[in-house]
Amino acid sequence: MSDLIKPNFIAGEWLAGPDAAPNVNPSDTRDVVGLYARASQAQARMAVAAAQAAQPLWAAQTPMQRSEALDRIGSELLTRRAELADLLAREEGKALGDASGEVLRAAHIFKFFAGEALRVGGELIGSTRPNMSVEICREPVGVVTVITPWNFPLAIPAWKIAPALAYGNAVVFKPAELVPGCAWALADIIAGAGLPAGTFNLVMGRGRELGEVLLEDPRVQAITFTGSESTGRKVALSAVGRSGPMAKFQLEMGGKNPLVVLDDADVDQAIACALNGAFYSTGQRCTASSRLIVTDGVHDRFVAGLIQAMEGLVVGDARAPDTVIGPVVDASQLEQDMRYIDLGLREGATLAYGGKAQKDWNGQPGFYLQPALFTDTTPSMTINREEIFGPVASVIRVSDADEALRVANDTPFGLSAGVVTQSLKHAARFKRDLQAGMVMVNAPTAGVDPHVPFGGRKGSSYGPREQGRYAAEFFTTVKTTYINP
Repeated sequence: MSDLIKPNFIAGEWLAGPDAAPNVNPSDTRDVVGLYARASQAQARMAVAAAQAAQPLWAAQTPMQRSEALDRIGSELLTRRAELADLLAREEGKALGDASGEVLRAAHIFKFFAGEALRVGGELIGSTRPNMSVEICREPVGVVTVITPWNFPLAIPAWKIAPALAYGNAVVFKPAELVPGCAWALADIIAGAGLPAGTFNLVMGRGRELGEVLLEDPRVQAITFTGSESTGRKVALSAVGRSGPMAKFQLEMGGKNPLVVLDDADVDQAIACALNGAFYSTGQRCTASSRLIVTDGVHDRFVAGLIQAMEGLVVGDARAPDTVIGPVVDASQLEQDMRYIDLGLREGATLAYGGKAQKDWNGQPGFYLQPALFTDTTPSMTINREEIFGPVASVIRVSDADEALRVANDTPFGLSAGVVTQSLKHAARFKRDLQAGMVMVNAPTAGVDPHVPFGGRKGSSYGPREQGRYAAEFFTTVKTTYINP
């Protein structure tokens, strides 16, 4: 196999796979970012075995040793920020400024969990029985399979891998096939951080080929997954239905997030929230505000202002300095977006702005899509029920705050939700009654700090929250010990 092919990382060694796949730049499909090895099932089993062997060694290291290793990873991410941002923009299509922000977030996550590695606490309490004491502590869960999507190819792996390592677990990391470049670069950084061989493993390739091993191998004690709801259900079934012990599992599966704009809203602020939440990152984020629920009194001004703001969004090569909206990630995603736009028109919605696919940018062939805004939509339309995962948003007109709240909660998802209002009364009510794991008041629905819990309700999430100190709930197991002196 050519040295130009980026290999898998298993048991502390870089190993070629049986074949490789090209990593294509969605801003210019003539540009191949690189060739990346695909692991075989046998190599996936090797990775699990390596993780199982290494995990006790890693768990036995002191909290300070684990902390220092994670801090080194975070520092190296910061040192290579410009290089990694360019790679991220090139392989995934995220505008360069947003890509740079994602690298920074990944670095901050590793540094946060470097601190958390030193703060794993416990309890010593008295028993109801004389002279007996009770000790409660957290221990590593064991070998963790990490499966991540393509839309945040550094940040999402970081917020799964960092806590897994901080709490003494070993990791087998399977990134999305569309974005192996960032995964490989992260693996390269982790490989240099001084972990025992096998503590961290990277296996790249197709999920349908590697999933059987990574989900069903009884040596895997926990599975953390971010992706579609349909795939998340398969992960859950595999975790509980496999032979041998069931695996602990954590699922993040998308959203259909509402942004409510009430009559008393600051319209300029509402437009800024909608523009960012619905269209930045090309709308390819599970926290995107794809349903804009607007009350009668402000509806027309809001729509007119949003369209004017959308006219200023520059669509182009993700690495071009003026680009705000990069391409969608690949041909399949562009086709899906266009299908939903056509479906919205057929169901009677008005395409008020955009929605046109562009085959190239300044002569570069790519997967460009002008952000789309639908008006005259109803809550029952498909475009308001299903996650599109592109720069497509719908305006739903409602009469008042009561109807706005009902419509906002009328979804099988419950990840993020927002409200724009100047009323403390409305802010308090929507904060309390919105059925979502995260609620934003006068802020975009997308964007969560690295030290706070991330997750949703209903069809969006299952299991303990990700990020922040709440990550300990998934990546550790609680042990109770009775001591009779």
